[in-house]
Amino acid sequence: MAVIRPFRAYRPKEGLEDKIAALPYDVYNREEACAVVAQNPYSFLAIDRAETQFGPETDTYAPEVYEKAKEMLGERIAEGSFVREDKPCCYLYEQTMDGRSQTGIVACASIDDYCGNVIKKHENTRADKEQDRIRHVDVCNMQTGPIFLAYRADEALRRLTEAEKRQKPLYDFISDDGVGHRVWRIDGEEQLKTLKDSFDRMAALYIADGHHRCASAVKVGLKRREEHQDYTGEEEFNYFLSVLFPDEELRILDYNRVVRDLNGLSAEAFLDRVREHFIVRREETLKGKGYVPQKKGEFGMYLEGVWYCLTAKPEICDTDVVAGLDVSVLQDYLLAPILGIGDTKTDKRIDFVGGIRGLCELERRCTPKHPGERAEMAVAFSMYPTSIAELFAVADAGRLMPPKSTWFEPKLRSGLFLHEL
Repeated sequence: MAVIRPFRAYRPKEGLEDKIAALPYDVYNREEACAVVAQNPYSFLAIDRAETQFGPETDTYAPEVYEKAKEMLGERIAEGSFVREDKPCCYLYEQTMDGRSQTGIVACASIDDYCGNVIKKHENTRADKEQDRIRHVDVCNMQTGPIFLAYRADEALRRLTEAEKRQKPLYDFISDDGVGHRVWRIDGEEQLKTLKDSFDRMAALYIADGHHRCASAVKVGLKRREEHQDYTGEEEFNYFLSVLFPDEELRILDYNRVVRDLNGLSAEAFLDRVREHFIVRREETLKGKGYVPQKKGEFGMYLEGVWYCLTAKPEICDTDVVAGLDVSVLQDYLLAPILGIGDTKTDKRIDFVGGIRGLCELERRCTPKHPGERAEMAVAFSMYPTSIAELFAVADAGRLMPPKSTWFEPKLRSGLFLHEL
C-alpha cells in the first residue's frame, strides 16, 4: 500500500505563477543560474540557488547561502507573492510539450514508504549531492522542488483526472521554453478519498526523476524525528512533496554519449573492433540529421563526419533486466572493452547529452571548430530510449540502472507548490 496525503501548500499568488515557476535547481551551473535570476528576479531559482545573490567569491555551499534562501523565502511570503491554502489539498499538474500532455497528482508521499521500498529506486545517490538539498530544505523548513514519481495507470484515477480537468484551472501559462502548465486544485472530500483509496491499493510507486531530492527530503525527515522524540508520525516532516504520474503518459528521451578519443585506435581499427559484436551499417546521407535508433538493440554512431547504424548481434543480447538494457550493452561491449571507459561516473573522457538537445549536438561536439583543429570529442553514440517498463522492471528487481540511463521531459517546475515541514 502506498500512502499519499493532501497538504496546505504555499503557492504563487495568481498572476505571478509564470514568473515564479523555475526549472529544477540542478539543471543549471552557477553561471547559468545567475543569468536566469538576473533576467527574472522573481524566478524561484533565486531561492533554490541563493548563491546567485552573492559574488563569485562566495562558496556555493557556504552557510550564508542557505540562510539567504530562508530569508528570501520569508520575504516573498510576507509580501504576498505566495499564498497558503486554508486547508489541505491535492492538485492536478498538467504539462504539455510538443503537442503531448502528461498530468500528475501533486500530493505528499511518505518517508516510511521510501525507507520500506514501497517507493522504489533505480539509481544510486551521492552523499555530497544530497547534502546540499538536505541543508536547503532543513534551513528553509520547506520542500521547494517536487519529486517525480510514477505509478501503474489506474482506472479510478484516470476518471477522477478527466472529471477534474473539466473545471477551470487555477493556473494556465506557457513557460519560456514553450511548455504549457495547467493546475487544478482538488479539495473535495469525495475526490480526496478516491485519491487515497486508489494509492492504498498500489503495491509500489517509482522514482522517475529526482533521486537526490528524494533522498535528501527523507533524511531531513529522519533527522527531525530524532529531534522530536515524541513525534506521532503525522507531522509534515514525515512526508515529502511529490508529483505522481501514470506510466502510460510518460515519455523517456534518449540519453546519448560522447567520448573524447578512440583509446589510441585509428578509426579503421576502432571500426574493426566494433564489428566483433555489432553489425555496422554506414549511413551516407544523415549528416546534419543524425541516426535515430528505431528499436531496442540499435545504436547510432557518429565518427569522422559519418553516421553509422550499429545493431547488437544476438549473442550479446541479454534477458537480464540490467544487462539487457541498451545502455548496458553499449557499455559492456563497446565503451569498456574498446574505448577503455570503465567507470562512467568518474571517467572524464565520456560525457552525456540529453535527448532534448537533439542529435545535432552530438555532431557539434565531434566537429572541429576550425579547420586543422581537433574536435572536442572523437565519437558519439545515439541511444534508443529506455522504456518506463524497463525502469519498473529494474526497480522491482531491487537493482540499479547504469548512470545516465533515463532523461525525462518536460521537467517539473519548482516554486509552484511549497511544502512546509
